[in-house]
Amino acid sequence: MRTLKYILARFFAFWAALVFVSTMLLVLIPIVLIGFAAEPRRSRLFQSLIQGWMTVFFVLTGVRRSFRGREHFRKGENYVVVCNHRSYLDPPLSSPGIPTANKTIAKAEMAKIPLFGIVYRRGSVLVNRKSEESRKASYGKMKDVLVRHGFHMCIYPEGTRNRGSETLMKFHDGAFKLAVETGRSVIPALLFHSEKVMPPNEGFYFWPHRVAMHFLPPVSPAGKTVAELREEVHALMTHYLETTKA
Repeated sequence: MRTLKYILARFFAFWAALVFVSTMLLVLIPIVLIGFAAEPRRSRLFQSLIQGWMTVFFVLTGVRRSFRGREHFRKGENYVVVCNHRSYLDPPLSSPGIPTANKTIAKAEMAKIPLFGIVYRRGSVLVNRKSEESRKASYGKMKDVLVRHGFHMCIYPEGTRNRGSETLMKFHDGAFKLAVETGRSVIPALLFHSEKVMPPNEGFYFWPHRVAMHFLPPVSPAGKTVAELREEVHALMTHYLETTKA
């Protein structure tokens, strides 16, 4: 039975890759065209397009999504959204799952992929984590996303996929420093079951399974240090992941 699932997961992975590439080609021209629009209209159009694209992708690949807590996004306010990270499926689940326009911090090397790089750059703040200069530049761009453009900034504070058994890895300071310095509240976002669809320790593997994204109430940075805010959010997310069934 395990061998059969392993074989089927390879078939599903091929189908998911085919669906992703073919649907990406359909949205590529509109994505290029909206690049001529000025902000904030450009990112709002991009968000609507990506939400539609990912809805089609998840339906055709048999992955059912559910969302909880979207009412915590108050009209006229923007947030630093922090997510747990266990799978390559997390970005296509999280960024389109945020109700309104947002940017995601992302690895610069992924932008070099032909065609996909166009989509990737449009929705991301790129960073080369090996370059101190790039990290400083990306931090300034994230501030612009929040303060100048009024969008949400989506960040994975663990820094990389959690491949172990611990609920959450240690958080890096970046997201919380950003919140403290800009005065934007943090919305913790919990992703469930994405690792069952695309396990972090498997290669070419895809298994249709339901996934979920839950948003918690905003956590204000007012009167808190970066470390205090980081630990408060880490504790909230850990407790929620360990006590909530999704």
